[in-house]
Amino acid sequence: MNESISLTESTYYILLSLVTPQHGYGIMQTTERLSGGRVRLAAGTLYGALSALCEKGWIAPLPVSQDSRKKEYQLTDHGLSVLKSELARLRSLVENGDAILKEELK
Repeated sequence: MNESISLTESTYYILLSLVTPQHGYGIMQTTERLSGGRVRLAAGTLYGALSALCEKGWIAPLPVSQDSRKKEYQLTDHGLSVLKSELARLRSLVENGDAILKEELK
């Protein structure tokens, strides 16, 4: 089931960073690196977003051992579908922009 929605830049990068399971701090670092420093997530913002994404079923926490305090998250199949849909939407935006502005972009 593909949802026709547009993601915020933060949500897009959180989902993208979870193609490989990570803990919160890793997500923060990956998001900042992938966005070239444009997106910097504060801990409170990140954990609120992770909670919302879990509720939507786009990500899921991995089981943690009792001696670990780090909770890791992974992208679900549904989350991957949402991410792929967003990538297709973004490609379409760029293609449309390129087609209209092709002369101005030279």
